[in-house]
Amino acid sequence: MAHICETKMLIFLFLLVSPSYGFLDGLYCGLENCYEILGVTRDASRGEITKGYRKLARKWHPDMASKAEENEEFTKMFQKIANAYEILRDDEQRENYNYMLDNPDEHLANYYRYYRRYAPKVDIRIVIAVTLTIISVIQYWGAWNNYNAAINYLCKEPKYRIQAVGIAKAEGLIGQKRDRKDKRTKEEIRNEEEEIIKKVIEEKMDIRGGYSKPNIKDILWIQLILSPYYLVQYIIWFGRWVWKFWICREEYGEEEKLYLIKKYLKASRSQWEASPVLFPLAKEENFDEYMRKELWIKENFNEWKREKEEEMKAKLAESARYKSFRRYMKKGGPGQMSFGPE
Repeated sequence: MAHICETKMLIFLFLLVSPSYGFLDGLYCGLENCYEILGVTRDASRGEITKGYRKLARKWHPDMASKAEENEEFTKMFQKIANAYEILRDDEQRENYNYMLDNPDEHLANYYRYYRRYAPKVDIRIVIAVTLTIISVIQYWGAWNNYNAAINYLCKEPKYRIQAVGIAKAEGLIGQKRDRKDKRTKEEIRNEEEEIIKKVIEEKMDIRGGYSKPNIKDILWIQLILSPYYLVQYIIWFGRWVWKFWICREEYGEEEKLYLIKKYLKASRSQWEASPVLFPLAKEENFDEYMRKELWIKENFNEWKREKEEEMKAKLAESARYKSFRRYMKKGGPGQMSFGPE
């Protein structure tokens, strides 16, 4: 055991005194010291490094080989000298090289610092601009998808489809007696009528909120550009709120009451402005209830919320589907083993 420990200690001491200890093959000057190749010390100035390089370059230039067989040796030596000079003449590379000499065990860090200089240097502002542009494009594309999904939903919703069909017929867009010269198939006519109904809903229906028609002002790029304006607006609004309702103790107006109710409901602006079909809490008849029960007062809102939760529980308790779901969950839910219907 003692013999093994002595052997390991000898190997460790050998590595410490070995001239190639700390050097990595393939990095900088490989297993040789760049300073020793040029015959200069680590503290040498750039002028001394240049002087040492020129001296050795003249000596080992391939043209100085007296024999043909020496040409290969001179070429390799000249390339080694030129490589060492390129590393030490550049301040950044020399700093990285000195770091490797001082921290020979940090292999990953040394590899990173070496290869980092080969990475393309791109202005961070360009990176940020490209990233924001990509996000804005995806955001705008997603908004159009949401809008088209809302339109397709309203086209299938009986209430709005009947209204749209009535408007289209009143304007003579559909339902006209077919001319004998009309060679369209029933399928083509049906598709055209669907497009007309869709267009009527787009033009006549007020779809707002997260499913509203995309606006260029809502994309991230424009929002960032307009952010100083929005910030000033918010500061003015908040200052007005503090002055009127915290200091002067004035009563809330209808706009302020709806703002507080929206805040308590935790409804975003897009949800609050959405179509009642897509967000039922935004129905106008609900506004009358909100105002009648004075839900802008926190205590009243909490009581109203508790009542709504109780109503929802009672409805669910009467629902056959919910009862079936509860039995399913009681028996183990998604993790249970089932061998067919009960």
